[in-house]
Amino acid sequence: MTKPIIHVDNVHKSYLMGKEAVPALRGVSIEIQPGEFVCLMGPSGSGKTTLLNIIGGLDEPSRGHLTIEDENVVALSENKLARLRLEKLGFVFQNYNLLANFTAQENVEAPMVLKKTSRRERQQRSQELLERVGLGDRMHHYPSELSGGQQQRVAIARALANDPPILIADEMTGDLDSETGFAIMRLVKQLNEDGMTIVFVTHDPRMSEFATRVVHMQDGRILESAPV
Repeated sequence: MTKPIIHVDNVHKSYLMGKEAVPALRGVSIEIQPGEFVCLMGPSGSGKTTLLNIIGGLDEPSRGHLTIEDENVVALSENKLARLRLEKLGFVFQNYNLLANFTAQENVEAPMVLKKTSRRERQQRSQELLERVGLGDRMHHYPSELSGGQQQRVAIARALANDPPILIADEMTGDLDSETGFAIMRLVKQLNEDGMTIVFVTHDPRMSEFATRVVHMQDGRILESAPV
């Protein structure tokens, strides 16, 4: 059997609200294989975004273990964790998180600057990625000059900048109309078919149909994990 690219083992997460610890995850375990397209679904407060953030190294578990490509994420120093996020994980969020004063091309180049990629290589790769997501003619436009769907395409191109094996996405179609949302999901599906492992959160059952597996969560636990 293939070794999982992501292994979450008995993860708990609680947040302090005043003096009270409120549990968000209650002993979650899940394995994600290389090349899977996994959708996390559940009502608000079910723990799906918390789980996604822990997988993405944006939050740390109160207890439990997480490995990504055999690397013990929980034990990493802050510098090594930042390096793991930079090299192995691409992130796409509902509100795009683009830099307002950067052009589309400069936004895509930003992760490569952090990785100290040469200027020439950055420019070439950012151009190729923007063409790949259908924005070759919008490279020099600023986010304010782009539609929501175009901004999300820039965000996807940016997530691919350092060629990570894993894409993490939180409600990436939540602010988009249905037609644009489906176009974004078709693009992400193509990335998955090209070999990328994808873990995403959605409230929309129509978008979950693009996944290869849907994981239903409630009250900080996994209720069901089933292939689509």
